Amino acid sequence: MKKLFLLFLLIPLVSFGQKNTESALIIKINAVQEQVMAQGYLTEDEELAMKSLCSIMSNSDGLANYHADDRIILKDVDIPPVYYGCEEFSEKEIRNCFNNKVSTFIEREFNLTISKGLHLSEPKQVEAFFIINQNGNVTGKKVRNSELSIQAEILRVLRKIPVMKPAIHEGKCVSILCSIVVKYGDEIEVEVMYIPERPTN
Repeated sequence: MKKLFLLFLLIPLVSFGQKNTESALIIKINAVQEQVMAQGYLTEDEELAMKSLCSIMSNSDGLANYHADDRIILKDVDIPPVYYGCEEFSEKEIRNCFNNKVSTFIEREFNLTISKGLHLSEPKQVEAFFIINQNGNVTGKKVRNSELSIQAEILRVLRKIPVMKPAIHEGKCVSILCSIVVKYGDEIEVEVMYIPERPTN
């Protein structure tokens, strides 16, 4: 809660540092800030919405640190990242193990009450991207357009993926771009995809 109030205290410093450039979004942010300060507290739903906004704003998310020189995607790499528990498998089995481990991890960690709370008449799906860098850490993250609460939850879970052995290409450790499709509703289902190119939006 204190972190959220700190965020709203800092927003005007960032926004008003550039005078005469107030966008409609800045005006709305300032209005929300005033409302929160006047109200003095956040309901559970309001706090979830704020956390969603904070997750989307986070500088550690997105693909800004994925450079053109590192444009290797999962399907093209010689040896994919090795998830814990997949070390003894063959190259082909490592790929399948990676897919299964990542999908299982996300499905296990995803908070189903968030998607169930949307009361969807039928399941929806969203695509997400992430980078496993040359040290085996998950870094850049991007979620396609979906409900804010779903975006925030996917980003939260992606941040928890454990460090693994990095991908190897032409004999050296490399960063790779991965993609998943998350189907959500009353249940959650995740599929690791082999994307044809780097996402542009």
